[in-house]
Amino acid sequence: MMQESHYRSAIEELLDDSPIARGEVIRNVREFLAVGEYALAFDTLCEWIYEDDLTISPVYHERLRRLAEDMNAVKLVEDLREQIAEES
Repeated sequence: MMQESHYRSAIEELLDDSPIARGEVIRNVREFLAVGEYALAFDTLCEWIYEDDLTISPVYHERLRRLAEDMNAVKLVEDLREQIAEES
């Protein structure tokens, strides 16, 4: 299990690599991270990918899934399966 201190860097990396372009969402995730609300930051990241119907790569989804398993948030990431871009 990942220590909470590692959640921040893992979520920051996922945010930086995410397809999210809305400044407000990015700020919200960063604010949650700053106050140690890692579960809320991860939830916000995943929810906006889903709500905005953003495409993610299979590799990115796998990174989300691995972190979700550690954070007990697997259902959240499973809902993102339909967002995965088809490989060409």
